[in-house]
Amino acid sequence: MKGFLNKVQSRVTGGKTPNQNDNNSTNSNQLTNGASNKSNNSSNGSASVNGNGSGLPPVDTALANARVDNSMPRADITLPKSKEKKRFTGSRTPKMQTIRELPALSETPMMKREALFRSKLQLCCVVFDFEDADSDARGKEIKRDTLIEIAEYVNTPIGQKIFTEALMPDIVEMVKINLFRALPQQTEDFDPEEDEPAMEPAWPHLQVVYEFFLRFIVSSEVNGKIAKKYIDQNFIRNWIDLFDAEDPRERDYVKTVLHRMYGKFMSYRSFIRKAISQVFFRYIYETGRHNGVGELLEILGSIINGFAIPLKKEHLIFLEKALLPLHKPRGVALYHPQLSYCITQYVEKEPDTLVPILQGLVRFWPWMNASKQVLFLNELEEILELCRGEQLSLIQDDLYKLIADCLASPHFQVAERALYFWNSEHLCVNILSQSRASIFLPYVYGPLSKNSQGHWNQTVEGLAQSVLKMYMEMDSSLYDKCTREYNEKTKARETEREAANRRWQSLLTDAQALGVDITDLT
Repeated sequence: MKGFLNKVQSRVTGGKTPNQNDNNSTNSNQLTNGASNKSNNSSNGSASVNGNGSGLPPVDTALANARVDNSMPRADITLPKSKEKKRFTGSRTPKMQTIRELPALSETPMMKREALFRSKLQLCCVVFDFEDADSDARGKEIKRDTLIEIAEYVNTPIGQKIFTEALMPDIVEMVKINLFRALPQQTEDFDPEEDEPAMEPAWPHLQVVYEFFLRFIVSSEVNGKIAKKYIDQNFIRNWIDLFDAEDPRERDYVKTVLHRMYGKFMSYRSFIRKAISQVFFRYIYETGRHNGVGELLEILGSIINGFAIPLKKEHLIFLEKALLPLHKPRGVALYHPQLSYCITQYVEKEPDTLVPILQGLVRFWPWMNASKQVLFLNELEEILELCRGEQLSLIQDDLYKLIADCLASPHFQVAERALYFWNSEHLCVNILSQSRASIFLPYVYGPLSKNSQGHWNQTVEGLAQSVLKMYMEMDSSLYDKCTREYNEKTKARETEREAANRRWQSLLTDAQALGVDITDLT
């Protein structure tokens, strides 16, 4: 009868207990020892690896905060049902649960530890509302203490033995319930270059879950073929969705774990690359917003570095359809170092890819944005340093015209950065050498001459004069020829301009004779 009355009361109240708090608050208790800061200048596109092989702080350091006070009285805690949010990447705990603190694993006989470990995993499946930092504080503390205990336990040689196939469903389910959640929507006026990212209020729990799952993935006791039964493609897809989290600490963990999963599950590698390309497509052609493009490119940098030679057709398609169009979005500055690294990796693997890469750069060149042009010129210089003679002959016209247009830019930083190409020893020997001067000097002589004759920026003027002097000393006859051709073209343009002005004045005179009001035309 008592159970029946409880069911009736639950239906009447909508499944909520009287003491359940639905008020939202932005206060949260955050763990100060977060994931390691990501590096935009990563040489291999993945997180650095420490002594334990994880690329993250040791578990005893990362989990060293906020222990449960043993002097506090222990009691059963009634835990609330999590709030439903706008967008879900997985399931959440649907029912309220009453749990009690469980005995420590270290104090339990070995024969009973697996059952106790499963009970602790089930306890950790309860999700709390961190929007109100004061609600269910005791329950949050119990769950956090349990997460820390199991994470530290599996970080020991004995604890690694607990990763049996019988426990894998419970482990994966706990990870799904805690991590695959609704991600908060960003406001339309959010600017990632200026605004501070919103920190995840549930990070005190999420960080330990990430640490635990990382230990599971990198453990030598976990057989990849067996774990595939529970970590399926849908799990991988939901994991990649977590890259859109606004908190950079979370994205760093997501990146490191995905990189480990890519190495452990070889049969999923093609699927992971395709899933990443789908994220890029949505970002480029649909939303224009994504928080984790840089982290995804860091992983790809390491993946591309391991491609076999010659490159497969699918890898070339990925370059042309996914990587090169990433130069187009307005937020390219946020992830350009990682993107540039991926592009140069392709050129190092397959020099013939330089042709479609340069054509892609010309196609997506940001002519109306000087700061982006400087970024693209940095990338172009890195690519050209890997260029060989046979590839240069195929792209030289497009390349030299692009350099000439940048030299003629009205923005001094773009012109200055293009002039610094002549400071590169490799470019002067191979790309801008005397042997090729007859090809490229007619393209660049005009902008160089104009910049050398009284440019308002002294650096641009001095660099342009130095370049012209170098070619004049190399081949005076070629230099004089380019000077004559430039002067002839200049006079021809002036003649055409004068003729056009005369025709325009004639039209205005005829219109005025017909009584047309030409006030707005003069």
